[in-house]
Amino acid sequence: MPDRANSTLVQPVLHRPAPGFRDFALLGGLESCVRGTLVAIWPLEMYSQLGSKEAVSWAYFLVGIASLIWGLAVPTLGRIMPRRWMYTLAAGFYLLAMALAIAGGSWLTPLALLAMGFGVVTNQICINAYLMDYISRVDLGRSETLRLFYSALPWAIGPAVTVVLWQYWRPAPFVIAGFATLLMLTQFWRLRMGNGKAIARARRPHTNPLAYLGRFLQQPRLVAGWLFAVVRSSGWWVFVVYLPIFCVEAGLGDRIGGLAFALSSLMLFLAPQMLKWQRRVTLRRAVTISFASASLCFALAALGAWWPLAAVAGILAASFFLVSLDAYGSLPFLTAVRPAERTEMSAVYTSFRDVSGIVTPGIAFLILTLTESIPLVFLATALGMASMAALAGRMHPRSGMARMRSAA
Repeated sequence: MPDRANSTLVQPVLHRPAPGFRDFALLGGLESCVRGTLVAIWPLEMYSQLGSKEAVSWAYFLVGIASLIWGLAVPTLGRIMPRRWMYTLAAGFYLLAMALAIAGGSWLTPLALLAMGFGVVTNQICINAYLMDYISRVDLGRSETLRLFYSALPWAIGPAVTVVLWQYWRPAPFVIAGFATLLMLTQFWRLRMGNGKAIARARRPHTNPLAYLGRFLQQPRLVAGWLFAVVRSSGWWVFVVYLPIFCVEAGLGDRIGGLAFALSSLMLFLAPQMLKWQRRVTLRRAVTISFASASLCFALAALGAWWPLAAVAGILAASFFLVSLDAYGSLPFLTAVRPAERTEMSAVYTSFRDVSGIVTPGIAFLILTLTESIPLVFLATALGMASMAALAGRMHPRSGMARMRSAA
């Protein structure tokens, strides 16, 4: 007969609680420290090493294509490599990018940007998979809002500070980003998420996202939601890449672009209020107003051809509406996905970053080759935003209402 007195001394094995939405928000905030530190540095570093805005556009175009191909290959690689090591590989790409950027040069700097692109794609695919494993549908919105809130400070401080440091010691931003990468990786392993629940319980092989393109194209609401994401992301590409180059060429200096991006990042603190406003005015109206307003702001930025400060003011104003679209711009897609296709369509949806990373520098390269005018790139962006406003106006008036009520 067991000794009851002694058995009470046996302590149960304590397991770490499953990660919650706050853990993922913090992890996303640390990842924002990596990218926020360098977001204003990459275009300046590329322009410094390559010597022309056309060459910068071409380099970004090629990196975008390579990142898209890598993103399609990641799910296949994930079948043979445990997910926790895939995430670690993403951090490894970040560290490789820092090392190549510190070495510098007309060849190594584009390779550093490529390694950074691979890291971002791998990181996002792994995090999205972990989110679906551990976070309920109701908490997904809370997690995204809190992630934006945690990310606001790194995106606000990073661009302004690191541009100044870059002027005095070129490797400084990359050293800081390297330390932030190590912190991110430490936090990930501290959460002990392993390979995720989906892998453990999967009974059939993962479907290649390309196999779902036909189903995707047959659903206009999904296509529209994906286009919203592509054009929204293109607006950020123009802000991050072409505004700093414009400021340098217009004689405004290389600090203005970083300062403008830092100011725009402070608007992330308003994300919760933006979501509340969206719920009051309906999703269709909110998306339409945001795209239409962003279009007007980018059109104002096109006046930079005659008045350079108009470009800075216009794009800075446009960033407010881009942030609002970051807060609720994914809802048109997410609320239209059928539950049985959620995982596969999410994989299709994430391609918007790579597609925008190809389309934006591709169009910019053509414009700059023909005209050498960056303000015309701003004008083309305004036209793209206007087309999305027209498309958003055709959304169903009750789009997103049922999902938002269930999440409330």
